[in-house]
Amino acid sequence: MNILKSRIRNGETLIGTFLSLGDPVVTEIVAKAGFDWVLIDLEHGLGSERDVLHQMQALASTNVSAMVRVEGTQRQRIQKVLDLGVQGIVFPHVRDAEQAAKSAMSMRYAPEGRRGVSRMVRATNFGEDFTEYYNHQRENLLCVIQIETEAALDNLDDIAAIEEIDVLFIGPTDLSMALGIYGQLDHEKFLEAEAKIIEAAQKHNKAVGSLLYDASDFQKYYDKGVRFFACGTDAYFLRNGARAVAQQLKAAITTNVTAR
Repeated sequence: MNILKSRIRNGETLIGTFLSLGDPVVTEIVAKAGFDWVLIDLEHGLGSERDVLHQMQALASTNVSAMVRVEGTQRQRIQKVLDLGVQGIVFPHVRDAEQAAKSAMSMRYAPEGRRGVSRMVRATNFGEDFTEYYNHQRENLLCVIQIETEAALDNLDDIAAIEEIDVLFIGPTDLSMALGIYGQLDHEKFLEAEAKIIEAAQKHNKAVGSLLYDASDFQKYYDKGVRFFACGTDAYFLRNGARAVAQQLKAAITTNVTAR
């Protein structure tokens, strides 16, 4: 299994991106771009749990860690993608410590957790590696909690104190919306919330993650203590790449027409 979690625990700075198109070929192309991890997005993405299987197969030839952002905290939804072999789960819109704890425990087998057991799944090489998978689930499976609501801010210290959580991830878009300052990431209210999240994470020895709107913002967030970075999506890369070429060609046409 990929060592993403141990790299985070060792204090490494890791970069990743979101996959929202649900396409295995696109997944493979993005994975070979140089990211440490990719996030298959089931909350806002176009793909379904069935598509996760094909994306995981596309990632098998790469060294990139695969994570999934689930739609909710239902045990069966989490169990389904874990059985496919993902190395981590991102939980959106977690509001309090009880919900955070249930999310984290749904990633662990009994008796300490709530995950159901099936040996014949892809994650365990269809039963061949079940014992090894079971014995190392604690150190291999990454639990990421998104902090993006006012309720989560109110319960932040209790959430951060949960041992099984590895990363507190700042969701800037939803958090700024919840604070009534959509997209204003330099607003005093957002900066205060951001500082509170980072402080709680550091107090309880959790890594801090954040989504960058632009890669040029890296240094600003690194200096604040963020070490788990996301930037862009497959759809964003495709749109911007296509747009750049089209604009370049249109400019060339305009230049030639003017020159006549």
